[in-house]
Amino acid sequence: MRTRLTKTVTAVALVLAGFPIAAQTPATAPPAAAPNTNIVVDNPTYVTIPLEIAVDRPAAEVWKRIGKYCDIGEWLQIPGGCKMLLGTDGEVGSVRSVASEVLVGKTPLSYTYTQTVRAGRPYNLYHGTLEARPVTDKTSKIVYTLMYDNSMMADDAAREKDRASRTATFQRAMTNMKTLAEGGTLPPR
Repeated sequence: MRTRLTKTVTAVALVLAGFPIAAQTPATAPPAAAPNTNIVVDNPTYVTIPLEIAVDRPAAEVWKRIGKYCDIGEWLQIPGGCKMLLGTDGEVGSVRSVASEVLVGKTPLSYTYTQTVRAGRPYNLYHGTLEARPVTDKTSKIVYTLMYDNSMMADDAAREKDRASRTATFQRAMTNMKTLAEGGTLPPR
């Protein structure tokens, strides 16, 4: 009786502490094999897409206009825009609705974000850095650098097509940021 009481008290204490207790039933079949959820890429091929554009405004003014973490909704012209899912806009660790991107670093005139790991999907280590860089006291340039692994694509032609598509998309975004930073308005998408 004392042994059963000790086991019961121990089990209750473990449950209250947050530890699950397995049922005391005999196994009838081996557990099902877990699905293959390997996200590690054995031979990554990292791609970097560096973009920059000159702006006829000081870097601080440029950053004030296009540098908030959710400003991406406007200058990338995302239908539905951008919302904060977690944290405060512009704070390291905040998560925006655009691909659930996490802000992982920032300076007064830049930020770096990443896309998160997803179960069952190879991780491509996608990162982006956006910066307003001073050139003179009255001019600057916007610098946007993307980096990711494209090794999981079928072949070199698919990798080049993806790179060209991303370059075109973000070059359009750069032009939009320049327009906004210089006081203009964007044409409808």
